[in-house]
This record gives sequence, structure tokens and C-alpha cells, in this order.
Amino acid sequence: MADSANKQQGALALLLAALATLGPFSIDTFLPAMSDIGRALDASPIQMQQALSVYLFCYGLMMLWHGAISDAVGRRPVVLVTSLLFALASIGCMLAPNLGTLLLFRALQGLCGGAGLVVGRAIIRDRFTGHDAQRMMSQVTMLFSLAPAVAPVIGGWLFGAFGWRSIFLFMALVGLGLFVASWRSLPETHGPAQRSPLHLGQLAANYLEVAKKHDFQLLALAVTFNFAGFFVYIPAAPVFLMQHLGLGHNDFLWLFGPAVGGIMLGAFVSGRLAGRFSARQQVNLGYVLMFAAAAANLLQAWLLTPAVPWAVLPLGLYTVGMSIAAPSITIVLMDQFPHLRGTVSSVQGFVQTMMSTLLAGVIAPLVWGSVLEMALWMALSVTLGFVLRMRYRRRMDRHYQAIELEQ
Repeated sequence: MADSANKQQGALALLLAALATLGPFSIDTFLPAMSDIGRALDASPIQMQQALSVYLFCYGLMMLWHGAISDAVGRRPVVLVTSLLFALASIGCMLAPNLGTLLLFRALQGLCGGAGLVVGRAIIRDRFTGHDAQRMMSQVTMLFSLAPAVAPVIGGWLFGAFGWRSIFLFMALVGLGLFVASWRSLPETHGPAQRSPLHLGQLAANYLEVAKKHDFQLLALAVTFNFAGFFVYIPAAPVFLMQHLGLGHNDFLWLFGPAVGGIMLGAFVSGRLAGRFSARQQVNLGYVLMFAAAAANLLQAWLLTPAVPWAVLPLGLYTVGMSIAAPSITIVLMDQFPHLRGTVSSVQGFVQTMMSTLLAGVIAPLVWGSVLEMALWMALSVTLGFVLRMRYRRRMDRHYQAIELEQ
């Protein structure tokens, strides 16, 4: 019985991780081909950057709805509809004759691409509690983190062998494959008795209930800034790798390999520590590693000529810490509203993705001209995340002290 349960849990973790890969595949697979796509569609580098920004904006905007809709109609229908629409949008991108058409279908990709991540978190919290939930979250993170490493490698190979349109054909096949796998294997974990009505007034009330809670604001922003310290290197990857490090379009693994390896290692460590160390201790460890990585990144950017491996190794250490801290913080966030887990996941995803949109469209172009400025952004981001998290801890400490005094 235990072996059967473990196999079922492993299969569910694999499927949820695969569903969450639509986001990173949509971002990272086409990075090696951005310059060629721009030339083919007569678009400047800044205009091509909007293909990423438009996607991220729609991705974050729709995140507000994926979880809420799944709270109302169930988890499974949301995943099935969005994975199929993602496949169709990818075909539209493949056939795009100009930049405007490409941006239109990139927007549709964005509207669909975040459902697996948002609904997957809610499914985990529907099915698991306590340390089991943290372990499951860590397993999904570890499997999902392969996508950012694999995606640019696949994109570079497809671009070199078949041209840039083949990248979007690959995305369409991924979306279609996930639709079939979900149709066959994804369980419904949010039955009719638990569902909330899908009324605009009720949805607005749910969003307001989540967003106005100060503890939620602090932790959601803390996770967002932790992630922003690393994510700035994603939209800046072509400039960082090709201009600063002198690498080619098939060399994106130099960036994504250490970073994704760090995410996987951090997720593995988080899962192993579940039940042995408190969530607070794990988050503390995560911040120690992120600060150490930010300091090492500043030193190498200031003192050394940009080159591999020194310019990319701090990213690996940073993502280890980020990945250790994130599952514990995410579970605390979702446990603040047990009746609105889908909505919580949506609002958290929206906040993080809007920051990613700002990074891709504004901040990354401002800092990617200098490896030192990129390193400074990493240090600033983790510092802001730490300050927000410590403010949350002080609020909790005062709350528990007040309870003890009342008793």
C-alpha cells in the first residue's frame, strides 16, 4: 500500500511539475532565437523585448483568475482548457507574419501559461498537509526546475537546425501533450461541496480579503524580491552571455545550468529538512545562502573580468538559497486562507509575475550593460526580501507574545 501511494504521489508530482513548465518554456525556449526573429519580422531588439514583456504581463494578469476560477469550477477543467489553448496559441506564434501577430499570440500564450503553476499549488494543498505538503511542493519544484535549463538548450538546437518557427511548433506539442496527460491522469481535488460561487462580487471580495492582509503582503513581496534577484538574468541572458561573456546561441546552458542546478539542489534540501527543522530555520538558511551568493557576485563583478565559470557560479548558490526558503514561505501564505487557496496562489503569482514583467521590460535593459550593475540589483533584491520577511517575523512574535500575556 505504501509503495502504491508513493508511486501515485510521484506520478502526480511529475504531472504538476510538467504543467508548471509551460511558463519557463514560453520564456526560455525562444531566447536564443530572439535576434533572428527580430530580423525576420523587421523588429528592433527593444521591440522584440516586448514579446517577452507582453507574455509576462498577460501571464501575471490571468494568474488572478486561474486560481479563483478553479475555486469555483474545479481544478481539472481549468488545466484542460488552458493547456489546449496554449497549444493553439503556439501554432499562431509559429505562423506569425509580423511582430503584431506574434505579440497577439504571445499574449494568448501568457493568458494560458500560468494555470498549471497556480492550480498545481492549490492541488498540492488540497491533497496534502503539514510536512507532506512541503515535501510535495519541494518535489514539484525540483522536477519543474529542469525546464529553465532544458528549454534554452532545446531552443538553441531547434533554431540552429530548423529555424525559429520550429521553436513555437515545439511549444504547441508540449501544450498538446500536457492536455492529453491531464485528461487521462489529473485528479479533481476540489469537489462541488468546497467550491465558491463564480460571481464578480464574490471574486472581488475574495481578492480583497487576501490582498488587504498585511501578513500576506509582506510574505508575497518577500518571495517576489528573492526571485527578482535571480530573474533579472533571464531577460538579460542574450546580452549577459553573448556580449559580456563572449558565448554563442548554443551556450545558454552556462547560465541556466548552475542556476537550475541550484534550484534542484535547494528543493531537494528543503524536502529532506521537512519535519527535521522548523520552517523558520529553513528560511533563515535560505537567506544566509542568498546573501553569501550576492556578496560573491558583487566581488567577482567588481574585481574580475567577466568570464565563465566565475560569473555564473554565484547564481547557482543564490538559487539554492532561494529554493530552500520558497516552499516554507509559500505554504505559510496559503495556510493564511485555507478556504481560498486557489485565490491565494493567484494573487501571489500575479505579484511575482508583475515584478518579472517590470524586470523584463524596464529594469533588465537598464542594468544589463554592466555585470556589476546586475550584481548590485541581486544584492538589493535579496536585501528587500529579507527586510520584508523580518518585518513579518516581528509581527508574528508580537502576536504570540500577546496571546501568552492573555493566558
